[in-house]
Amino acid sequence: MRIATWNCNSIRSRVDRAVAFLERHDVDVLALQETKCRDDQFPHLPFQAAGYEVAHVGHNQWNGVAVVSRVGIEDVQVGFPGQPGWGNPVAAEARALGATCGGVRVWSLYVPNGRSLEDPHMVYKLDWLAALREAGAGWLGQDPDAAIALMGDWNVAPTDEDVWSVDYYEGKTHTSAQERAAFEGVVGAGFADVTREHTPGPGTYTYWDYTQLAFPKRRGMRIDFCLGSPGLARRVEGAFIDREERKGKGASDHAPVVVDLTAG
Repeated sequence: MRIATWNCNSIRSRVDRAVAFLERHDVDVLALQETKCRDDQFPHLPFQAAGYEVAHVGHNQWNGVAVVSRVGIEDVQVGFPGQPGWGNPVAAEARALGATCGGVRVWSLYVPNGRSLEDPHMVYKLDWLAALREAGAGWLGQDPDAAIALMGDWNVAPTDEDVWSVDYYEGKTHTSAQERAAFEGVVGAGFADVTREHTPGPGTYTYWDYTQLAFPKRRGMRIDFCLGSPGLARRVEGAFIDREERKGKGASDHAPVVVDLTAG
């Protein structure tokens, strides 16, 4: 079984690329982030024509997450227990969607950005990750052997080798001690980064800004991950980052991350 995650940065702009990616890599399940559309605007038909079902949640032109599967979609859940909200009035954003696909519980997650270290959005981000940690611990408490994949754009670079310049990110979001601790909190709840062993080393990035020629200059960040439960991690036999998908006209600023699983 092959699962993948990709911040597509607007599915309506990149639906053709998304379907081509699925077919090129023979992907069974794809978690999408930043679809940037309402549910009624999601382009279902191209995916259905390719043999995939879609579960999606999106409220407006911001955020939005989806799970695309050709091995079934069951028990769809919008948001996780305790997920914090944002706005006035406070409400849960379209940042988390869970579905069971081929026996694997797949969560498509778009962690809040944080904006700056002093911004209220940073508190929101840390609270969001803390709530995810508690939810994840609860799922494993109910079923320690469950195959769970927490996939998406985490907006955290967990180690110094995950950014092109430590000095550049000094005092900025994504690399602060509190953000890294929040990410490690989810790991500590029982979820392992299942991709790093197969995609090691500095310079292995998943995101490059559109500005200042960041991609050709290799000025990237590694912020897209699949954190797997023990039941999922022991099934992982390989993983790769599709850096080629970041190239060409109309590319997202993120590259897909692909994980291969043995049969359950």
